[in-house]
Amino acid sequence: MNTQTTQTVLLIAPVLDSLLDKLSTAFTVYRLYEQPDADAFLQEVGSTIQAVVTRGDIGVSNHVLQALPQVGLIALFGVGTDAVDLDYTRSRNIAVTITSGVLTQGVADLAMGLLLAGARQLCQGDRFVREGRWLNTAPALATQVSSKRIGIFGMGNIGQAIARRASGFDMEILYNDRQKIAGLDYQWCADLHTLARESDFLVIAASAGAENQKLIDATVLSAMPKHAWLINIARGSLVDESALISALQKGVIGGAALDVYEDEPNVPAALIALDNVVLQPHVASATHETRQKMSDVVYANVEAYFAQAPLPNIIA
Repeated sequence: MNTQTTQTVLLIAPVLDSLLDKLSTAFTVYRLYEQPDADAFLQEVGSTIQAVVTRGDIGVSNHVLQALPQVGLIALFGVGTDAVDLDYTRSRNIAVTITSGVLTQGVADLAMGLLLAGARQLCQGDRFVREGRWLNTAPALATQVSSKRIGIFGMGNIGQAIARRASGFDMEILYNDRQKIAGLDYQWCADLHTLARESDFLVIAASAGAENQKLIDATVLSAMPKHAWLINIARGSLVDESALISALQKGVIGGAALDVYEDEPNVPAALIALDNVVLQPHVASATHETRQKMSDVVYANVEAYFAQAPLPNIIA
């Protein structure tokens, strides 16, 4: 760990004002996102940077890290590490921390909210009332959620929190993970295609990475029942978006409820045009409570790094 007198932090992307104020009070903070010429700025101050703070969906490129010879910590505001080259950080002995343990409840809440919004046509019902159509006709029938089968792809902390919520709706819970998890009284499916085939609602809660890119492809979507819904609160890279659009347009599946996309914030016009889709702007963790807890965890990791203390949330 670096022992320079001046303790310097590089912010890759904006964070909550409360976190920025706390970091700025304790350390020298540079904001890369405000620089008109990032490369020139890094050439000027890069050799002084000891810690990087960034969002999980943005990460930090190897190009930037190569300009930071003294960096020893990347503190991620989030739990996804797919936007950081962990092989590279390990080769440089750069520690990576995440905000583990604080996103779970908020993300699981939104997963169930998306599931309910899709099945019960909540967005369509809202428009139906606002547009005055209820005055002249009856609304369409929706789909019951209670007692249906929910398949959860990725049974980590978030997946298990979704399962607990689904239990409250008397849903039959199935899951796929790398292996069967001891102590979980849910039905394990050995492969993703089996899970898809057996699910009325397929919820993606798996980690992203090169090995999982576009894992939800046309073959998985074709395995799902025609009435089934796909819910994604993980990462857009897990889904072949073109195959999903085609499946929705052709009625291969019943619908999709999405919080994440392949190229955020660019959502395909074809998705926006579909009525059997619920869209959210990547807000699963976007509550006052969760974001404040995430900020506290980020600061705790940066503080521990400069104090040469054990990092509370280190993953690499």
